Order: sequence, then C-alpha cells, then structure tokens
Amino acid sequence: MDKRKKTKRYLNEVDEEQGKTKLKTIKKANFNGDIIKVEMKPMKYKKKKFQGKIKNSSLDPDIIKKYSRGKQITGKGVRTNFFKEKVKRKEVVLEYATEQAVRSEVLRNEIEGFIQAEDGERTSDFRQKDIIENVDITSASKNFNLKLDFGPYKHNYTKNGRHLLLGGKRGHVAAFDWIAKRLHCEINVMEEVTDISWLHIETMFAVAQKKWVYFYDNQGTEMHCVKRLFDVNLLEFLPYHFLLAAASRQGFLSWLDVSIGGLVGHYNSNLGDIRIMRQNPSNGVLCVGGGKGVVSLWSPKEREPLAKLLCHSTPISSLALNSTGQQLVTSGLDNSVKIWDIRKLNGSLAIYKFMNPISHIDISHKGTMAFSMGKTCHIYNKKLYEDQPQIYLRHKSDCNIQDIGFCPYEDVLGISSNTGFDSVLVPGSGLGNFDSFESNPFQTKSQRRENEVHALMEKVPAEFISLDPSTIAGVDVQTLHDKIEAKKSLFYLKPPKVDFKSRRKMKGKGGSVNAAKNKQIAKNLARKEFIQDVRSKKKKVISSHKVSEDFIPLESNKSSVLDRFNKKIK
Repeated sequence: MDKRKKTKRYLNEVDEEQGKTKLKTIKKANFNGDIIKVEMKPMKYKKKKFQGKIKNSSLDPDIIKKYSRGKQITGKGVRTNFFKEKVKRKEVVLEYATEQAVRSEVLRNEIEGFIQAEDGERTSDFRQKDIIENVDITSASKNFNLKLDFGPYKHNYTKNGRHLLLGGKRGHVAAFDWIAKRLHCEINVMEEVTDISWLHIETMFAVAQKKWVYFYDNQGTEMHCVKRLFDVNLLEFLPYHFLLAAASRQGFLSWLDVSIGGLVGHYNSNLGDIRIMRQNPSNGVLCVGGGKGVVSLWSPKEREPLAKLLCHSTPISSLALNSTGQQLVTSGLDNSVKIWDIRKLNGSLAIYKFMNPISHIDISHKGTMAFSMGKTCHIYNKKLYEDQPQIYLRHKSDCNIQDIGFCPYEDVLGISSNTGFDSVLVPGSGLGNFDSFESNPFQTKSQRRENEVHALMEKVPAEFISLDPSTIAGVDVQTLHDKIEAKKSLFYLKPPKVDFKSRRKMKGKGGSVNAAKNKQIAKNLARKEFIQDVRSKKKKVISSHKVSEDFIPLESNKSSVLDRFNKKIK
C-alpha cells in the first residue's frame, strides 16, 4: 500500500477517535515501514458569541447605517435551543445581505454634477446652446423641441423615464420612446383632452376626454371606456396600488383599480372644481389644492379629508412633493412659495417671494426644483433652503408654459406649452444610480412581463392608504381595550363543571364504555339545566328593564292625521 494512502487513512482514524478535535499543524511525520508516528497539535474550538453588527473597518459606517435593517435579535428570551439557533441563522443571513448591499455601493459610481460657474459668471446666464456644446453627443440628443399645432399640451413620463406621452387639448395624443426617438402611436380623439397618464406599463395609458376616461394601448387602439369617471380634470396613477385617481369638475374624487376594473372609492369632496392634485409617493395619499389656500389630504376609504393644511391666504396655484414624500412645496396667488414638512403640518420650513405668481412646480429625484411663470421657467438646485437662493438655470419658452415635469433618472426637464414640447437639459437633476428591480429604463420585453407579474402579486390594497403607513404593523390599543370592556359588560355565566363519578359495579356488569356513556348523559343534563337557568335569568333582567305601559314617548305627543284611528283613553 502506498505510504501516502496509509498516512491519510491513519489521520482519518485519528479524527474519528478525537471527535471534535481537528488537526491544526503536523510537526513530524516519520515513515519506518508500516509504523507511522505522527505528532499533532489539537485545535480547540471556542464557542463564538453572536455579533449583531458588521465588523469591517473597510466599510463606510454611514453606508452601513443606510442599509441596516434595525436592531438585530440575539435570541434572548427564546425557550428552546432549536429556535435559538434558527433565529441566529436568520440574523447571520440578514447580516450577510446587509454587507453585500453595502459592498454594492462600489458599483454605484454615477455622481451627479451641477454646473459650476467661474468667477464673475452666473449659471443662470448659461443657455441650452452653451450646455449642448459642452456635453457628450448622447446627452446632447436629449435636448429637442417639438412644434405641434393642437395645444395647449400636457406631458407624462413613465416610471422608468423611458417613454413620453403627450396630450393636446384639441384631441392630439402621441406616445413614443423619447430616448430612441421611436414613435409608438399618434392619434386624434376628435374631442377635448383634459389630462393624460401612463398606467403600470408603457403599453397602456389613460386619457381624460370631454366626457369620460378612455384607455388605449401603445398602438392607439381603444381598449376601454369608463363612464363612471365623468367630466374629469386631472389623472394620477398610483403604481404600487394599481389605482387611477381622478378629480372631476363637480368636485368628485375617484379611485379606479385597473387590475380588477372596479372603483374602490368615489365620493364628492365638496371642494368644487378641482384643478390642482398631486399624489404623495410615500403613502399614496392625494394632495388637493383648493381656492381657499388649503391643501387637503384624501384617501379612498375615508369620505372626509385625513388632514388639512392652511398654506396661503389666497387660492393655491400649484403644489408638488419630493420623491420621499416628506416635503410639500406650495405656491399661491400672493406671489409666495412655501416649503412644508408634511409629517408635521404645523409650520412652513421656508418662505420665498417672487415677482409673479407661480403657475407650475416640480421636484426631481435629487431635490432640484423648477418653477414656471408665464413663458419663463426658473430652476433652483438643492440650495433653495438658503436665505438668499440663487437661480441655477433659466429657460424661456416661445409661449405660455402649461406643464413642467422632470424625467426620472435623467438630467432632463420636460416643458409643455401652447405650441409644443421642449426637452431641456438640467445637469445634476436626475438620479444616475437606479434600482433595476424598482424601475429599469433598459428593460426587455421579458423583464417587463416579469415585473408586471411581481407588481401584481405585491399590490398594496387601497385600505392601506393612510398618513402613516407604519400604523398597519401596529396594534390599536384603545380599540382593543374597548372590545375587551364590551365583552366584559355582556351577560355571561360560567357553565358548571360536571364531576361525574360512576359507582363500582360487580365484575362483568359494567365496563369503560358504559361508564363513558353515563358520564356523557350526566353532562348533557347539566348543560340543559344551565341553559334553562340562563334563559330564566335573562327574562328577569329584561322584565326589570321593560317600559311601563303608562309611558308615552315624546314623538307620540305630536298630532297626526292617523290619530283618529287610535283607541281613545278614558
């Protein structure tokens, strides 16, 4: 037999004898025929304590905090060892996932870069022509101008920012891939178009026309007409709830579930003609601006507003929310713009004055703000919260601006006007690092199908739309106490316990089967007696609370035409 094989066999035998002790190092191995001498140093295992956080000096603690899932469970309080080990294994897996997420930040190498002016220059003096000359050809192709004849226009980008939908008031509707400049469809519905909106995928969109809301596919074919959504002014699509929210001229707010084709909410808000409405991306609540300077927050399952915020002393002209849903920006006819923390609803964070009323507001993923007034659009970067903000960029359109909106994941601002659409470059406004599981601008057809299936499976019910989504996982302690007290106040008697002991009989005269039958008979008799006792006590309670015959209700004192048929009391 080979000496190496003998050595390996001997070491395996030593492992079996030692049990958990393993060889760390072999100092000497002398081979003298069949006799093998091995000197080894046993390695002792020390029980490791569970570490609740990542210990790696090369990782940034701020990024670790960003991806951390909160305080980890150490297994304290778990009774059995099996479940203790199960909890520990689960925490190790979560710790590994957090570490991998932190390490993936290395791949997120896209850094936003704003324009920096030299001494004596201002960024607001730069025009689109100057920006196009100093960027690459791919970015320069994202700046274009469409001259159209059926305005005024509105536009809407898809969630991943790849596709653009245009709608003219005089019936012109067009959908296209604006990056590849590939037209999907272009139709004229031959009636007034008030608003447009993409649905959960780029193959379907909704158009609010003169009377009803119509659904079309990306080939321009009409798929459905919802006549219950009548005289609609504005449309907002909630992607995580699959709800199409609509606001009408009569003040009705409606939520249509596009996955089942039914209305989950439809009622009158008593606000009159609704012209300003935006959704909160964090919780799905609709923010509606009114003519009294009040912003009201609405949910499909509540007929009253969840909250009201008095923003201006004059009618509200526009409003917008940031991507996190924490800050609200409003403007009024008093030429002021106010920034609010929508979580507090108790005071504005900043107030700014302008020369003219702001007609439209939009906020990008990176916090860049755009304000339009007349033909001019002013763009401010993230330094708007300073005491004296400086204009970042300025763009002037050929005619009055009707709608503005930042393109997701792109440094592009879309501006719709009476005569067409302008795509304006705004360096640093877009989020360069996107999550492909959330929204992928480069997704294929198969990925789009898979994304649609997963989104339908993970659809959030309309009942979960509230100001604080975290309350869903909590317990309503007050309601629970009320239910417990209500149960205690009910008429309740505890059934008696039957202690049945059968007599001993002679051998062969009785068995376990007969004893069990006798015990069941005794229990049934006791239950019947208990039910009769409860019924008699209920009758006594009811009779003690009966209204006397002499009592005449106040309502009967009122004279009626039918009184002549009543018996006269002598």
